[in-house]
Amino acid sequence: MGTRFGWEVLTSLPWYGSAAIDDRRETQNRIVKVHIGGVTMAQSSVSAGRALPQNKEALLKGYNKRLKDNVKSIVDNFAEIVKLARIESEGQVSRSTQADEDHFEMSVRAANMVRAGEGLMKLVADIKQYLILNDFPSVNEAIVQNSLLFKQKQMECDRKLMTLRDDMAADMYDLEEEYYSSSFK
Repeated sequence: MGTRFGWEVLTSLPWYGSAAIDDRRETQNRIVKVHIGGVTMAQSSVSAGRALPQNKEALLKGYNKRLKDNVKSIVDNFAEIVKLARIESEGQVSRSTQADEDHFEMSVRAANMVRAGEGLMKLVADIKQYLILNDFPSVNEAIVQNSLLFKQKQMECDRKLMTLRDDMAADMYDLEEEYYSSSFK
């Protein structure tokens, strides 16, 4: 009889935990929480950073919590993978079965680390988006700098046009004088 990793086996594994899944629907947002080995993982179909809270402090606390949760998940899963690398003496389970179980646990923990890493990348993207959209002092500074630059260019163009007008007026005066004083009219 081969090793079978079905739902029954997963719920009985000590490292997988109770595998409690809390599935609830909110308005156009599905949140699934999975408790694995004491670590709660949450996945949302709508990004937590998309809906900006009313308070900037609440948003920053949310970013900080997401950061701590993702880093903790990476560290915890990495520590557990390192613990799996040790060689144990013979136990109740055969060596090949134990190797299969360890391999599966490492795969699940590596996937959890990847998910947490993707969460960190998403957090960085959300922070960048927040800074781009809500960094009013730098936006105002850029607007003022552009305004000054365009005013300088306008004044330069006005100066060049005035010089051109004066040159054309002088040339026209000379041409008119030549025309009216000419005998070929």
